Amino acid sequence: MEPQPERGHRCLPHTADVRIEAWAPTREACVAEAVTALVDTFVDPGPAQPTAERAYRAPAAEDGDLLVNILEEVIFRMETMGELPLRTEVHDDGTDGLHVRWQTTDADTVELIGAVPKAISLHELRFGPDGPRWSCALTVDV
Repeated sequence: MEPQPERGHRCLPHTADVRIEAWAPTREACVAEAVTALVDTFVDPGPAQPTAERAYRAPAAEDGDLLVNILEEVIFRMETMGELPLRTEVHDDGTDGLHVRWQTTDADTVELIGAVPKAISLHELRFGPDGPRWSCALTVDV
């Protein structure tokens, strides 16, 4: 079996939903990778270029709750503002919360390839240290 790259993600079919797995060297990088995985479940960004930069602060919470909070924010912004993150940077805010910076594009500029997510399921949510790295697994309700 070939070793996994230091950072990455994969999307797996899951009944009527989608299961995401992501991994990276740090908690913050794993969250950023999970955002990319979420977007990859339903759009092909293709040649889309960022048109705006957005910031978001996820308040201090348990790690799993932080991850869900940020992914739900991506879904909310897509539904209400029609924007999707093309690039994500995540930094610890020093108080157990996270600062997120997205480079976004208009959702109309990307090709839809799957069902649009409605929510993040808390069932079988996993996020935490995994040997020398961080990893997460979660189900996206579509």
